[in-house]
Amino acid sequence: MALRLHNTFTKRVEEFAPSEPGRVRMYVCGPNLYGPAHVGHGFSYAFFDVVRRYLEYRGYAVTHVQNFTDIEDRIIERAVREHRNTVEIAEEYIARFLRETDALGIRRAAHYPRASEMIPKIVEIIQGLMARGHAYRVDGDVYYRVTSFPRYLRLSGRSLDEMQAGARIEPDPRKEHPMDFVLWKAARPGEPTWSSPWGPGRPGWHIECSAMNLQYLGEQIDIHGGGEDLIFPHHENEIAQSEAYTAKLPFARYWLHNALMKPPVGDEMHRHLGNFVALRDALAQYEADGMRIFYLSAHYRTPLRWTDEAVRAAARGLERLRTALANVEEAIARADDREDAGLSEAARRAREAFERAMDDDVNTPQALAALFALAAEVNRVADAVIKGTISGRAGLWVAADTLRELAQVLGLSLRRPGLTADLLPGLHAVLAEAHREAADFFPDPLDAQDPEHLIRALLEGRQRARERRAYAVADRVRTRLGDLGILVEDMPAGPRWRVASDGRQPTADASGPRT
Repeated sequence: MALRLHNTFTKRVEEFAPSEPGRVRMYVCGPNLYGPAHVGHGFSYAFFDVVRRYLEYRGYAVTHVQNFTDIEDRIIERAVREHRNTVEIAEEYIARFLRETDALGIRRAAHYPRASEMIPKIVEIIQGLMARGHAYRVDGDVYYRVTSFPRYLRLSGRSLDEMQAGARIEPDPRKEHPMDFVLWKAARPGEPTWSSPWGPGRPGWHIECSAMNLQYLGEQIDIHGGGEDLIFPHHENEIAQSEAYTAKLPFARYWLHNALMKPPVGDEMHRHLGNFVALRDALAQYEADGMRIFYLSAHYRTPLRWTDEAVRAAARGLERLRTALANVEEAIARADDREDAGLSEAARRAREAFERAMDDDVNTPQALAALFALAAEVNRVADAVIKGTISGRAGLWVAADTLRELAQVLGLSLRRPGLTADLLPGLHAVLAEAHREAADFFPDPLDAQDPEHLIRALLEGRQRARERRAYAVADRVRTRLGDLGILVEDMPAGPRWRVASDGRQPTADASGPRT
């Protein structure tokens, strides 16, 4: 089955075929740098990261470009309000954005052009549009003439009259048509400016993306992506500018738009409205893998609402995948080298189901379902191997490798959260409490600074308590470790511990004895 994508321009799901075999040119609209990124931005960029990863999995060489809007009305307004310059604000939010998307496991684009870097190309395009009759000058401003472009509004499927009636347009008698949009703004006091043939000023918002595509990807690209809120006016205007300038159709072969993230309360999440969950705050509270599973649990064209309960529920699925890998590693250590055709076959079926889902307009919920089905089969076979009823190391290896590989396509590392020094006070408190209750089983509190050393001391004491049938003592230690986010499982070969994942980052808030 070939990859098929929903093309916003044609309103159909179409077979994907790039203009150049084996190569994909992909542009994704980046953030406006007037404020911090929120979890809705994380949703969009995580999705397009998955698109890129899957294309690369399918063997394509992908050139991915994503812009930074560092000149725009809201950035200038913030600079004036805070008595700062726009460059300083842009640098702050670019650095923050990259830190946060790195933490979310989003691979960096090949290029991150900024609007302020594209002025020569922007001026060149505007001059070309004016020469072809698609733009006109009014004083120091330059406007795009929408009536000169017959394909205008084909992306959103509207008409000029319909859009004009429903739009909030500031009246400007200088415009030829109310829907004409600005390409170049004349200089205003207190704003950054650049020289141009029309006098000092700055570019309008839409023109930067046309310039960046032409500069980095060429006159025609394969995939153009962004949130559905960009369909009009931004992407409509981008098409009009680019195609009118180059006279080549189409500017982008496939337009992909993700639905918007809803806030915990209300229907729209916007930074300028203040009703957003900052991406940095979410990453401080939840693991990146858990957030990605939450994002991918709905189809990208289906609106998703951010709630703590939903993110924690998604993280429980993450724990199922991690547990499968932990179980298979133990089973591999116990198995012999005989092939297990059943598990190898399960891995093959999972890969086929995964690819079938991803080829169907990037159906990530079904792709995740394929991973969970494989994890369940891995757990069943690994449990049997650990109990000694069956064997088959090779099949286990195949299944584990398949699970890791397909998870990587979705951007899931499946790494367990590590132990940190923050856990030391809690672990010392648990050991001190256990020593007071059962000094025969547990050593005096240790002055250790290694969390793993303290966990081993507690588990060894707990094992001694179990051997002496002091099950209440052993259970309390297990519960107290669980309060710290450390889960203990009693296996045939002895206890096994792991850091829990309920969607939240591990916490040290379990210090002090309980009464």
